[in-house]
Amino acid sequence: MQSYLDPRTGRTWPLSIPRWCGDGQAPLLLTPRPGLSKTEIETGTRSIWRYAAALPWAPKARISMGEGCTPLVERALPGGTALLKCEWFMPTGSFKDRGASVMLSLLKDQGVEAVLEDSSGNGGAAVSAYAAAGGIAATIFVPASTSPAKTVQSRAAGATIELIPGSRQDCADAALAKSAELFYASHNWQPFFLEGTKTLAYELWEDLGFKAPDNVIVPCGAGSNVLGCWLGFSELLRAGQIAKLPKIFAAQPANCGPIARAALGLPEQAAQPTIAEGTAIAQPIRLPECLTAMRESGGGAVLLEEAEIAEASLSLARTGIYVEPTCAQAAAAYSKLVAAGTIAARETTVVVLTGTGLKATPRYAELMGVAI
Repeated sequence: MQSYLDPRTGRTWPLSIPRWCGDGQAPLLLTPRPGLSKTEIETGTRSIWRYAAALPWAPKARISMGEGCTPLVERALPGGTALLKCEWFMPTGSFKDRGASVMLSLLKDQGVEAVLEDSSGNGGAAVSAYAAAGGIAATIFVPASTSPAKTVQSRAAGATIELIPGSRQDCADAALAKSAELFYASHNWQPFFLEGTKTLAYELWEDLGFKAPDNVIVPCGAGSNVLGCWLGFSELLRAGQIAKLPKIFAAQPANCGPIARAALGLPEQAAQPTIAEGTAIAQPIRLPECLTAMRESGGGAVLLEEAEIAEASLSLARTGIYVEPTCAQAAAAYSKLVAAGTIAARETTVVVLTGTGLKATPRYAELMGVAI
């Protein structure tokens, strides 16, 4: 029977009672799923819900807006040719719609009618939009220093925005305190969110003719795509649908890359500002699980300097691919991995691009010296 799982202790809890953490605020996963075969895909459904058989249960109503089924585009990058997974082709402009759709569908099915999230970026936008679509009240905590432009999308969806004095960590701490009275549907904490992000693995498998790629490179902040790919491809391996896991590589900015630094055996370093702000998570709560995912898959991590991220952003834009610098670093990581001989140009490598460049207009203006 499917249960909540604390992967660090092995303790489980029934799914009948909604929860977002274990004892002592331990981050949770779900007990392993068996995966699905290609005959179980809902081929008439054009969204992530075509893989509903791989999810914990079927909710009475799916909160869906056509998320998923994103393009896979071949592009020449420095060092070789990669397949770009264009995850910004989503209703709110980022990959987080996968997690929001599944998380809020399952929470509503459990009887949750109001949720709390802390995010000034893509996570808050996705939770706000899907909560609105599902008739769920959403409250989003954001640091008081956040540019008002970054919360417009959430406000437009009807979410209540609360400005929290202090740092991003202060904002997260305030959300944890508030969780005693309002259900915490954090995209970083909620295990159902990872059930949504794992559909990326199923989709890549289907994109590639029901085969796994050799390598998957993902931009990494808290690690939901690292873990999503690991969970999804592990299920496909258990189901006998693929012969081995693809190597999963996490791309992080050198200015704030705790998961990559740990994977590379480097000492901890104080976080600095970065243009890859969507991955600037100084204290990722699932770091041990991310390390396990990279180790089990035979992958690893790459740290990117600010100049490398900027160059990758503009280089992609000049081929028509306009994405956030946050995810452009995955393309920069591809070139570094090929140059180092860690992966080969002849291999099938997917570079996951997670968010639209339209959300990073001020960053691009700075890079090009344009006043706005």
